[in-house]
Amino acid sequence: MKKAFLFLGVVAVAAAAGGTAAWLTARASSHEIEYVEREVVRTPGLGTQFTSYEADKYPDLTYAAENAVKAVVNIEVVQEVEMRRRSYDPFLEFFGIPQGYGGGLPFKQERRGGGSGVVISEDGYIVTNNHVVDQATKLRVKLNDGRKFDAKVIGTDPATDVALIKIEAEKLPTLPFGSSDALRLGEWVLAIGSPFDLQSTITAGIVSAKARQLGAIPDQFSIESFIQTDAAVNPGNSGGALVNTHGELVGINTLIKSQTGSYIGYSFAIPESIVRKVVMDLREYGVVQRAMLGIQYRFIDQSFLDAEGEELGIDELGGVYVASVQEGGAASEAGVRKGDVILAVDGVKLDGASTLQEQIAKHRPNDRVKLSVKRGGSVKQIDVTLRNKAGKTDLITKEDVDVVEVLGGKFADAGTKLCRELDIEGGVQVVRVKSGGILARARVREGFVITHINDRPVRSLQDMQRMTEKVRSIDGIYPNGRSASYMLVE
Repeated sequence: MKKAFLFLGVVAVAAAAGGTAAWLTARASSHEIEYVEREVVRTPGLGTQFTSYEADKYPDLTYAAENAVKAVVNIEVVQEVEMRRRSYDPFLEFFGIPQGYGGGLPFKQERRGGGSGVVISEDGYIVTNNHVVDQATKLRVKLNDGRKFDAKVIGTDPATDVALIKIEAEKLPTLPFGSSDALRLGEWVLAIGSPFDLQSTITAGIVSAKARQLGAIPDQFSIESFIQTDAAVNPGNSGGALVNTHGELVGINTLIKSQTGSYIGYSFAIPESIVRKVVMDLREYGVVQRAMLGIQYRFIDQSFLDAEGEELGIDELGGVYVASVQEGGAASEAGVRKGDVILAVDGVKLDGASTLQEQIAKHRPNDRVKLSVKRGGSVKQIDVTLRNKAGKTDLITKEDVDVVEVLGGKFADAGTKLCRELDIEGGVQVVRVKSGGILARARVREGFVITHINDRPVRSLQDMQRMTEKVRSIDGIYPNGRSASYMLVE
């Protein structure tokens, strides 16, 4: 029994060690134990549960980490916020009047925050998130080597949450763009940034999903097609790099989905396909050249089939159903009709609503795309020339105004019932007023229905989107029937 016990122990020790092991041999005559050093070579006889180690078959993340980390920076953000000083008056306190009653003298207070960014050119262009630099009065960039620089904002795109900033420096380490389209589920990726102000932190994970649409970007016309990973990302990682095993930038880490505010297993990044195009536009034109297809659509999932599939004669999952076509838009001019089902864009199968968004977001006005369209049981290929928000094929300039953005609010088409009650042909209702915009400065209240801008009729949100001229006047009506006009004076 003793020998058997030692033998079983020998097997266990040898299996665990996997290299040089001390074998025990019991001598029956002297009962002495002899230790013999020898190399252990694993064989199939040791158990089929063991797999031979092949270095080239396992991911080595060190190359990607050690190179990519040099191009990821920490961004310190300073915001000046106007506050009101509350003075102390013992007389008011005696009569039970709260201190600061009636307000006080305004003063400015600094708020500090932070995020991350990625150097994409040797002369100091850095990509980050729009929400990192939004309303910043001062930006300070700290490089991986410890150097610090003031930065200026080149341009921002709230719809994709991408921003481009620049520092005055030369010969900086950069991170090359990879391909987010080529990412595969289960592929290893690295997240690099400054969580909790811990600069140059690297975490690893796999691609958990692609083309996620979360409704997380707080913009009326947001474009979302997130890469989901299980790489640990926390506050401060925003704007940092998502890197593949080749050390290439495949995404910009943007948000986490959490009930606590800290990482609990899910993180999301803007794909390189969107980031690269937005950055190129901001760098070249100062504004994003947004291409429009000119349709309203619904993704054909099981819910769609259950609710409307039989009525519409659709019984297959996948693709998007064209619910309406904008008159004079790109799709309309190319022959796309209401009721069509778009299956693919340039050969890319539409397996989610966000996939269509991502494919169109790669392009500029006047670019051509090929749609695979199912109509009446047959599939045809339709070439579409994309247009800008004004319904034209021209590129826009910095002088062209994004009316929706400068107004500063969230909007919705006024419904048929409201239009009937107010006796108007159409309009756009102000759902929310954002600080800093024209509506806030003019003291327009929520609920106001805009019917004219610069004396031009506004019947729908699409009408407002098409406007590019400077806003001089706003006319409309409140739900109680009171008409109002607002004139903007420089």
